[in-house]
Amino acid sequence: MSAEAPNLVAGEERPPATGTWLDKTRPTDGTPLCRVARSGADDAAAAVESAREAQPGWAARTPVERGNVVRAIAELLRERREEASELVAAETGKPLALARGETDAAVEMGLFVAGEGRRSYGRTTTASMPHRTVLTLRRPVGVAALLISFNTPLPNVAWKAFPSILCGNGSILKPSEHTPLSALWLGRLCREAGLPPGVLNVLQGLGPEAGMPLVEDTRVDLVSFTGSASTGRLLAEAAGRRLAKTVMELGGKNALVVCDDADLDRAVEWSLASAFSNAGQRCAAASRIVVFDAVYDAFVERLAAGVDRLDEVGPVISEESMERILAAVAAAREAGATVLRGGERIGEAGWHVAPTLVEGVAVDAPLSCEELFGPVAALHRVRGFEEAVALVNDSPYGLTAAIHTASVHRAMLFAERVAAGVVVVNAGTHGSEPHMGFGGVKSSGTGWKEAGVEALDVYSEMQYVNLVVDPGLA
Repeated sequence: MSAEAPNLVAGEERPPATGTWLDKTRPTDGTPLCRVARSGADDAAAAVESAREAQPGWAARTPVERGNVVRAIAELLRERREEASELVAAETGKPLALARGETDAAVEMGLFVAGEGRRSYGRTTTASMPHRTVLTLRRPVGVAALLISFNTPLPNVAWKAFPSILCGNGSILKPSEHTPLSALWLGRLCREAGLPPGVLNVLQGLGPEAGMPLVEDTRVDLVSFTGSASTGRLLAEAAGRRLAKTVMELGGKNALVVCDDADLDRAVEWSLASAFSNAGQRCAAASRIVVFDAVYDAFVERLAAGVDRLDEVGPVISEESMERILAAVAAAREAGATVLRGGERIGEAGWHVAPTLVEGVAVDAPLSCEELFGPVAALHRVRGFEEAVALVNDSPYGLTAAIHTASVHRAMLFAERVAAGVVVVNAGTHGSEPHMGFGGVKSSGTGWKEAGVEALDVYSEMQYVNLVVDPGLA
């Protein structure tokens, strides 16, 4: 395993121009894993220049040819599944089985996007002027800055890099400083699969020092960011000053509603998966569980028993994250909430937080309103459907929501009335697939969708071509 994670610029691995490095530890036990390039503005500028130089030649290739390269990357990733998964498990601390599933998801995203090379459709239409035809073409945006979160590193890369590559852009991938090795590894894989140097560059380092220079660079045409709403606001403000295209997939405070006619065992199963898988480090995690009064006691008893049976959910990504999560739970307890399960650190090595259930949290309390990004779920008791919908919508976020009910009428009314980009019936709040557009409303995003064919609208621009025929020259 590499002891260093340098930058990858113009096909070359480069140390940071700053000459400084960050230490990356293993979340499982806190031991050193590698050194990470602590890049600065000069490194960012070099990566942007590399993308600019490579982009025109890459855009000149047909969408079919670009799609074939994306397919080759995905197929090579599938061949190297175990190597990629072990790398992700080491830098995130998640179980190897979960890392393998994420690698598979990245492969599937690549295969889906590759197929769009054969379906890069425009449209044709008529006009009010005689002998005039209008058609549309997809054109590359140009240079794209791709800033991703640490929670699911390979899928996060795949959701941005693959459609950006397909659409003919030059890109700079800025991974989290917590997951540098998987990004570098995938950059090397792209080069091996035939992607020309400079089409995808990897810039390591901290957000303010390496990411913000990308956002502020006038040569960057698109800023695509996945992360917290607070960071998203800063980036959107900086990009907005120069009117750059911005795509923000931000946080969530997602609610899973359990109705009085729900299959309680199924609701418990999905609540556990949604709230605690990946140590709760999902933007689509069910961090609010809203339960009808008629079944509240029975459901909570089963849910608490399910938490007791959970295997190791894995550590959170850093000591800082662990301390922040535990402090939030402690503050809720001091404010009068009851911690039914968890609320403490597990062991002394690594950054492990026990799966935590909290009840009696006020609707307007921080634990109910702010994204925590950890294995913590707040329980809310409601009288019925109207109160449940009101509580779901009483949030600054609107990413996903789920409802468990036997009534299709209630389920569809829920979908009509909740403010969420994704609604799930009788399952979890997470689990989108490559062909499904994903994104939220309110503070959960800027309206664009990632994944699905909708991703092409992010990484390309529609050009309208007016063709006027002169019959006299026919």
